[in-house]
Amino acid sequence: MAKAVTRFVCQSCGAVTPKWAGRCETCGEWNTIEEETVAARPGATPKTAARSVTFVGLAGHAEPPPRAATGIVELDRVLGGGLVPASAVLVGGDPGIGKSTLLLQAAAQLAATGRRVLYVSGEESIDQIRLRARRLGVAGSAIELTAAINVRDIIAGLEQAKDTTLVVIDSIQTMWMDQIDSAPGTVAQVRACSFELIRLAKAGNFAIVLVGHVTKDGALAGPRVLEHMVDAVLYFEGDRGHQFRILRAVKNRFGATDEIGVFEMTDSGLAEVPNPSALFLAERRGNIAGSAVFAGLEGTRPVLVEVQALLAPNAGGAPRRSVIGWDSGRLAMLLAVLETRAGVRLNQMDVYLNIAGGLRVNEPAADLAVAAAIVSAAFETPTSPGMVYFGEVGLSGEVRQVAQAEARLKEAAKLGFDFATLPRRVAHGNRRLAAPEGLQLQEIGHIADLVMRFAPESARNDA
Repeated sequence: MAKAVTRFVCQSCGAVTPKWAGRCETCGEWNTIEEETVAARPGATPKTAARSVTFVGLAGHAEPPPRAATGIVELDRVLGGGLVPASAVLVGGDPGIGKSTLLLQAAAQLAATGRRVLYVSGEESIDQIRLRARRLGVAGSAIELTAAINVRDIIAGLEQAKDTTLVVIDSIQTMWMDQIDSAPGTVAQVRACSFELIRLAKAGNFAIVLVGHVTKDGALAGPRVLEHMVDAVLYFEGDRGHQFRILRAVKNRFGATDEIGVFEMTDSGLAEVPNPSALFLAERRGNIAGSAVFAGLEGTRPVLVEVQALLAPNAGGAPRRSVIGWDSGRLAMLLAVLETRAGVRLNQMDVYLNIAGGLRVNEPAADLAVAAAIVSAAFETPTSPGMVYFGEVGLSGEVRQVAQAEARLKEAAKLGFDFATLPRRVAHGNRRLAAPEGLQLQEIGHIADLVMRFAPESARNDA
């Protein structure tokens, strides 16, 4: 009889170590290494004859893959147009953020078109799913449900189900294979269960959606190889204190990455937000110092959000820098540029920065809007209520060009803004970027030009 092999595996990154340790040397996480037993199969594995693979040329006829639209426009946008047959999608998010709600609504919309949809739950009973469906108003949907965690039983059921379009696994951390001697949710179980389910989806030509848990840092739990096995990785983001939810694609083999879909959590489930800019700015109040509107870009969609800054005197000690929705390191750099290149004294002020609405901004084009909000708060001078800002700020204080300026300006003009502050434009070939009708452009080349707009008359005269 072959002996079982014992190993120690990090549940965060999947690294294997010869002995237990309190801290994983690969990812740096604490208390994530657990002992796993790999059962060795008795007997030698029979060898099969190798078959030669065939190579073809790169040039040739290729058609885009067919898609099954879910009926939820925001979800289809993130997926690239809909679900692709024989594809695997991984959806992650914090507990209670709305992953199961969104997938149940999408499954109901897809089943309403006559397609066969199967929903496998490893966390809830069938009665619990039926109660949620009743609350969402989709109790009469033709979705087929089952509650199971044994992958061998699930595969046997899926092999008997013919003409299936979509299979939802909620969640992959609850799935279990009896051939592996470890608990559900461990690295070995998640890797093996995902491989078997994805293999079956490729063979059965149906789309499979795996719901994944996240760690305390917001990353998908389990081995990193899981994200490489699937065709698309979607993160469901949002502050549970806000009603907005952001579905973001970070990997998509059949569509654009960094695309977002915006939803609003209501009593009857998740509602689509076709115009997120208007919703993010709905509660904005004018004539308030420390507020500026940023014309951002999320994937291919321009989004206007409000940047809020608050400065408070620091009685003593190190000044505090608190950020919500933006990179804290970038804020520290921008404060240094404002103080060194533009003479704005902030070393004795606590700085609080917030991106309103719960959206997280990652692009450097927000530098100019953040600088406008900070300078507005520093001089207690409100920004113009009809002004939007975008542009990247360099270490020498120069304001740099950003991508897709025309799309940002069109979104601002559509929402009724009158002015836009942006970097100095350069001609592209024989064409120069044109402003949309009704929108006046104010170009600046250095951060000091922005500061002079808000500085009082005495400061301007001194300069």
